[in-house]
Amino acid sequence: MDIKTLTGALIGGCATGIVAGALHFGFLQDIILQAELYESRDLIHFGQPDTAATGAGAEAHGHSDGGDAPEVTRNLLTMLFAGLIYAGYGLILAAIFQFVRARGHSVTAMQGVLWGLAGFAVVQMAPSMGLAPNLPGTISEDINLRQYWWFGTMAATAIGLGLMFLRPSVLTIAVGFVLIALPHVIGAPVLDEFYGVAPPELSATFATRVIGVAFFSWALLGALVARLTDPNT
Repeated sequence: MDIKTLTGALIGGCATGIVAGALHFGFLQDIILQAELYESRDLIHFGQPDTAATGAGAEAHGHSDGGDAPEVTRNLLTMLFAGLIYAGYGLILAAIFQFVRARGHSVTAMQGVLWGLAGFAVVQMAPSMGLAPNLPGTISEDINLRQYWWFGTMAATAIGLGLMFLRPSVLTIAVGFVLIALPHVIGAPVLDEFYGVAPPELSATFATRVIGVAFFSWALLGALVARLTDPNT
């Protein structure tokens, strides 16, 4: 990977991380903080909150006097991790773009959007069809089983999409469909019963917004990395 590709991937990834962090604060942060109040029982679903407990919960989340420092630290860490995560994704996309370009294919910014959306399908959409994004306090399946299924789904989706679009033929398209569908046929790990402390409406809103933020962020990442790593610019 040459220096232009490396720096373009890192700059595009960090810029996307900043945008993704801003979207997180705009669409997700308040929902997460509210869910944490349900998790700590400061709020009770279908019940009246304990006024004293709610005050304590507000202090715990940095809304009392002298409590701004932990909240600022948390927000800074959120932005830092968003930048690091998308910088890593940007490096992966840049390596793919370099591989494709080395074989005589161009990757414009508009084509980069499509590549970014393919990354969204692999990393976010396909796994979320079995394991939806969870709010704090949500009871979930065994973490090891979740990770096995998540990574297996990402690998199967990535290979399936690669077969379908990089080497299209009747056989590869058929095999690609089978690979993409296989994890969902097997099924994600599920609980014997479903329950949680936060209202289901809050969980549904959170899951929808997480997917929406990821959709936009991946599209932006693909466009930026394709533009910044283009050897003709």
